[in-house]
Amino acid sequence: MGRRSGAIEVEMTEGAIRVRQSGRTLTIPIAPPDADSPEDADFLVRLDYIENWDAPDDDTAIDIEALQKILDEIEAQLDRLGLVVDFD
Repeated sequence: MGRRSGAIEVEMTEGAIRVRQSGRTLTIPIAPPDADSPEDADFLVRLDYIENWDAPDDDTAIDIEALQKILDEIEAQLDRLGLVVDFD
């Protein structure tokens, strides 16, 4: 069965989360949790880093609706891996 068009794919890489959707890619750096993160957080994603897709789509901004879908999918995928992410 093929993936549905517009589906969000999330992949963990060393030091980043890679998100793919509709032929576009977004690479989000991750950091260790900080003092304000929940105790069980494995790492931190800074929302300020999520503004535009990676090149060649770097002129395409990620709107709030798309951002929420991306964050939901990241959280779901990492939960399946037994990991907890904190968004700041």
